[in-house]
Amino acid sequence: MIRAVRCLRHLRNAPLRSWRALSTATATIPSTSDQGVLPTSRSPIVSELRFFNSVAHEQEQIPTYRVLDGVGIPVEGGQLPEINEEFARRLYEHMVLLPTVDNVLYNVQRQGKISFYMTSYGEEATIIGSAAMLAPDDEVLGQYREMGVLLWRGFGIDAIMAQCFGNLEDKSGKGRQMPMHFGSPELHFHTISSPLATQIPQAAGVGYALRRDPARRHKNVACVYFGEGAASEGDFHAGMLLASTISCPTIFLARNNGFAISTPAHEQYAGDGIAARGPGYGVDTVRVDGNDILAVMNAVKEARRRCLASGRAVLVEAMTYRVGHHSTSDDSFAYRGRQEVENKKKIDNPVTRFRLFMESRGWWNDQEEDALKSRLKKDVLTALRRAESLKQSDLRDLFTDVYAGQEPWNLREQREELAGLIRKYGEAWQPWQSELKRFRDEGKKLVD
Repeated sequence: MIRAVRCLRHLRNAPLRSWRALSTATATIPSTSDQGVLPTSRSPIVSELRFFNSVAHEQEQIPTYRVLDGVGIPVEGGQLPEINEEFARRLYEHMVLLPTVDNVLYNVQRQGKISFYMTSYGEEATIIGSAAMLAPDDEVLGQYREMGVLLWRGFGIDAIMAQCFGNLEDKSGKGRQMPMHFGSPELHFHTISSPLATQIPQAAGVGYALRRDPARRHKNVACVYFGEGAASEGDFHAGMLLASTISCPTIFLARNNGFAISTPAHEQYAGDGIAARGPGYGVDTVRVDGNDILAVMNAVKEARRRCLASGRAVLVEAMTYRVGHHSTSDDSFAYRGRQEVENKKKIDNPVTRFRLFMESRGWWNDQEEDALKSRLKKDVLTALRRAESLKQSDLRDLFTDVYAGQEPWNLREQREELAGLIRKYGEAWQPWQSELKRFRDEGKKLVD
């Protein structure tokens, strides 16, 4: 080996005598100008042995972008998005509507009228701010706290109630899904699924499909929402790798709310949050104050612009705090202090922060605040009473439009078995009679 290297050194310095004799050797000898980097990388060659553990300069943490401070005052050097009074009022109304719906449906679940619910307390700025900067026909793939995106796009309170109650007006799944699993093809909102993080690689595929569609290329992006807990799943890395290698205009929006159910963020990862992972995939990345709606708007607007301009993915990490319990199946005070939550609600409330900003502009006052809360509560309670009064969809719909084409044999067997049980017990057993009356067709279409 040493003799071969010495020979190569001699050949490199020797005059070229025969192209035929030296062509093989010279093809494997790098020129002096090529020795500064490795053949498969742009990484420069250095003589100093140095380990690193940060993507920021000099081992610093990644900074967090902010426009408004905690009391709604623009920070020095902060650039306000283009926003007028009318648009600001619309933003604020949706920020207030979200916890209003949450309050009612959380209590409704506690009364046993619906089986499950998840609130968005503390994350209103991240959800509404991002929704406002997406185009109405951008494709959204949510996790389970993105109800505000649908409300912003005009889904309506009645549709929210219909899905949670699973009544005959539920267009998301005809009552076949658990509450909070919304979907709307008309509003370009892909149906939510329970398994964690499955939407992330799907979003990369959606973005790739948009790039290949001449009618939507450079016009639309996909935006996928997920929590920092979901980013611990393998699907996060699969989605990021896919989006970075085949060029997908997809916004990866991580809601870092501090908890993956009961696991705090500091136990989920040792690195600098989710944003530190973006550069590893060659993806433009930004970390933003998720409780500052104006900062979220600026960040998502720029992320979308970059997606469309380059056809590539962008990662946005919104730093926020989950004020509510993970879900109605969780008691968060078993793993965090009640006072900690109360302090967050008072000190860094995203709704209060934006309200103070609006008041400083003369766009809002106490009288309008009282009127808005009263109107929204009335609207939500009216929709609740209406949803409670409606029956469920036809029992037959349990088996229809689940699969395309011919009905699978196992589904046909299940349908026939249920029809036989209805014929046997539907009129003879009182519990079955009561249950069948909840359906619009009382099970008759299934038996016919």
